[in-house]
Amino acid sequence: MRVFKFGGASIKDADGVKNLLSVLEKKGYEDTLIVVSAMGKTTNAIELVLNNYFHNKSELQSSIQEIKKYHNGILLDLFEDEGHKVFGKISELFNELDHFFKINKSPDYNFVYDQVIGYGELVSTTIISNYLEEQGFKNNWIDVREFIKTDNYYRRANVDWNATQSNISKNINKYVLNITQGFLGSDANNFTTTLGREGSDYTAAIFAFCLNAESVTIWKDVPGVLNADPRYFENAQLLNKISYREAIELAFYGASVIHPKTLQPLQRKEIPLHVKSFLDPQKAGTVVGREIGIDPEVPCYILKQNQVLLSLSTLDFSYIMEENISEIFNLLHLYKMKVDVIQNSAISFSVCFDNTYNNLEKLLHHLKAKFKVSCDENVSLYTIRHFDDESIKQLESNKTVLLKQILSETVQIVTK
Repeated sequence: MRVFKFGGASIKDADGVKNLLSVLEKKGYEDTLIVVSAMGKTTNAIELVLNNYFHNKSELQSSIQEIKKYHNGILLDLFEDEGHKVFGKISELFNELDHFFKINKSPDYNFVYDQVIGYGELVSTTIISNYLEEQGFKNNWIDVREFIKTDNYYRRANVDWNATQSNISKNINKYVLNITQGFLGSDANNFTTTLGREGSDYTAAIFAFCLNAESVTIWKDVPGVLNADPRYFENAQLLNKISYREAIELAFYGASVIHPKTLQPLQRKEIPLHVKSFLDPQKAGTVVGREIGIDPEVPCYILKQNQVLLSLSTLDFSYIMEENISEIFNLLHLYKMKVDVIQNSAISFSVCFDNTYNNLEKLLHHLKAKFKVSCDENVSLYTIRHFDDESIKQLESNKTVLLKQILSETVQIVTK
């Protein structure tokens, strides 16, 4: 069995949905499971809905209406008959969303986020499943929340592998075309959970692992895995082959093409991962597998923006010892900060992290009781794998370097 994953950019409009069908025609669709993201920028649009729900109720319905309008336009382009059953199904999903906002009593943003954000995926897969059926491609639409079980760490849930394996192996028909949602799961109480932003790749890997799939293919708007994001770096090059280890390293440091958790289950069963262009599906793209290193061997650049850099020292200029570092990390864990770089000397400790949960002020309040604290927000973290002197020199040009850390194969530079 094969697993295909299509991201939001690949299905942002009716032409994208039609192209998905074209990819299936060219690459085959029997014994295949398709994981699909929300269409276009729908996830961002639903985040605006959430913001309005909590902070600007007067704009709530208009922001929902914009999402309905966007998807209705795609429906009208795909289905000639406005009486087609898919229109009713999509209407039902939006009614569910409206109903949730009316009955919800929870003030917890993270919980509400997970109950709402997945409607993008539920709508996109419903539209695509019905369109494929209309075009003669029989398929089985499945609700991923009935298969992937997690804890209740909302917005970054951890998979319950035993329950998930049991659900998938017992209930998925491997011999038909299946279509399901990326990014989502459910907890023990059947509340919706999410696997983290860009988690649809991870969803594909979870299904591949549990189904012992022969391969996973991620269909992107780029020709494969590049050595740099072309939005931020010039002259990006295609990487033809990458080892699991190298891909995990790149993902860990923030490479946007592959989700950080995606590679681990694939590596355990040596399931190859292909990254290909949905615009040119016959091209080879990039394969991630057992190969050693990368081909070609070139520096790989990764940028993470909107980071926070904290520099800490003790109030009495005593050494930063193990107990200090332990306390700092306990607080970082408490406030759900994702650490990207650490650096320490005898009397100072620096850490660069994502403030995903907007807990920075609480963290600073705690730390200032025991440490002298310097905080820089909205900094950029650059990582270069397989660096050389020239790549560092070019990167640092016209930037203020706040922190630099050089390891044998990797350099990380925090700039303002």
